[in-house]
Amino acid sequence: MTGTLYTADHRMFQLPPLLSWRVTHTGTVPCDSFSVTFVYCKKMAEALRLAAGFVAEEGGMVMLRAVVDEYTVDLNSGGLTATVSGRGYAARLLDNESRPVTYQQAALTEILRNHAEPYGVACGEMAEVRADSVYTVAAGSSQWKAVENFCRTYGGFVPRFSREGTLLAGPEKAGRTLSIGEGVLSCTLREDHYGVLTEALVIDKTRNQDFSVKNQEMIARGGQCRRVIYTPGQSTWAAMRYTGEYQIARSREDAWTAEVTLPGSFLAFPGDRAAVSLERMGLRGTYRVAEAENRFDGRSGAVAALTLKPLE
Repeated sequence: MTGTLYTADHRMFQLPPLLSWRVTHTGTVPCDSFSVTFVYCKKMAEALRLAAGFVAEEGGMVMLRAVVDEYTVDLNSGGLTATVSGRGYAARLLDNESRPVTYQQAALTEILRNHAEPYGVACGEMAEVRADSVYTVAAGSSQWKAVENFCRTYGGFVPRFSREGTLLAGPEKAGRTLSIGEGVLSCTLREDHYGVLTEALVIDKTRNQDFSVKNQEMIARGGQCRRVIYTPGQSTWAAMRYTGEYQIARSREDAWTAEVTLPGSFLAFPGDRAAVSLERMGLRGTYRVAEAENRFDGRSGAVAALTLKPLE
């Protein structure tokens, strides 16, 4: 993999061969992220000080376009090295707070125009979505939260970022399928019921009305975990029901995961499918790739760690 820095004064600086690197793709929040380490010389000082953007490439293709958050220079027995790290373009929306605002039957185009475009975020895909009720962005919400909540509530999807840094504000399309067999380096299954809701009680404070949504599957397994969610006034019954269903769905997103480590890099990305056949673990089926961490160092070589979740 190669890395290129882009400075605040619009210059490009090609990094020397990388000693080690890590690139993590989530597509959403938490952000995509990266960290690269290379041999440092003092003529790099100005480029590092002004570094604002980073592009990772593999085989002539962009693997990640990101913002630079930090760099360090280290002198030790191994020599003089520098490390640059940062996050994907979702950081531009996460790091900026929205002022409180209420929309009347807003369209997704209006939401993106007010909460994404002013921060240099280009939209590569946008669904036709319009709110059927009042949509309120609460005080203290980030611009990302303003966009994400609208898409989840009225479109039923989670917005994502492409590796090139464009916002994909539409339902996720299934990517390619990676076959995973017994040649894995490691595999860890995890099932965690902590925080999985059995009931979401949605209350409209203005009209003093409530709507209860229950997770019967978790109740049958002996779970007991309720949350009370307050919504702004003028919420419709459909919106209140969706809010409850959404909170329950969010609570169980991480209830079951499998992390599979494979030799190689950039084998799959979030949204791809993994056809798994690991008979020794009793694991067989097709899963969604939720996260992909790719890393390299001189000792272990290139390794890809994929976090898998059940298909919805």
